[in-house]
Amino acid sequence: MAQEIEIKQSKEALSVVKENGTEVHYFLYPEFEVHTNKIPAGSIQDWHRHHQIEEVIVVTSGKISVETIENEKIETREVNQGDVLRVKNSIHRLVNRNRESASFIVFRFVPQGIDQAQIIKNDKYDCEELVKTMLKN
Repeated sequence: MAQEIEIKQSKEALSVVKENGTEVHYFLYPEFEVHTNKIPAGSIQDWHRHHQIEEVIVVTSGKISVETIENEKIETREVNQGDVLRVKNSIHRLVNRNRESASFIVFRFVPQGIDQAQIIKNDKYDCEELVKTMLKN
């Protein structure tokens, strides 16, 4: 794994405007994908689901509704700014019923079915002394 940071500027994103007016900026990486979205007021996504990928959505401004099919009917849940939505492999769509646009970030990845929670929680190393040593030169 490379030690350097990587910054992708917004102008490097693959940008599209969908039929429903949603602006999407895709940042593509070999192991995952991140895209930013701005969904206009009154906009509705098409119903869809994913077979292999999983999406985690973070609402960064406004609020959206996520609709799913459960027990042969549409279930609606509100997702507010700061909330995190994990859609798994549900049939779903996002709706903005509000008078203002909403923004969210989508993280897409292919789950491996391996519990990595302990690695994720504990994979941080204190480098204060190393940095001091590196900066003495």
